[in-house]
Amino acid sequence: QVQLVESGGGLVQAGGSLRLSCAASGGTFSSYATGWFRQAPGKEREFVAAVSRGGGSTYYADSVKGRFTISRDNAKNTVFLQMNSLKPEDTAVYYCGVRRIDRSLGIDNVANYDYWGRGTQVTVSS
Repeated sequence: QVQLVESGGGLVQAGGSLRLSCAASGGTFSSYATGWFRQAPGKEREFVAAVSRGGGSTYYADSVKGRFTISRDNAKNTVFLQMNSLKPEDTAVYYCGVRRIDRSLGIDNVANYDYWGRGTQVTVSS
């Protein structure tokens, strides 16, 4: 079983930046595609970004394209989410998840992930 721990969240002003990290243990990290999702109060968990096992393919929600960058370091069992030009609507708890299937189909669907972290809070003030 894979354990995931997110970090790097916090309070930032609009226009600022944060870098989230997700550290994995208990499994072969490079065997999993990895995604970031977020959940705002009263809303469903939504897709933010994902990266393939080897890091060669990345996927983004339209709302974050051009502002967020996902990357991974398999040697360190860690995936990152660099968030720039943050907006108040980016405020949410951010979760990372992993899944064994390494293809684009369904990579934006919460139900297709096998393990999740507990999340890290990101708050963007206006």
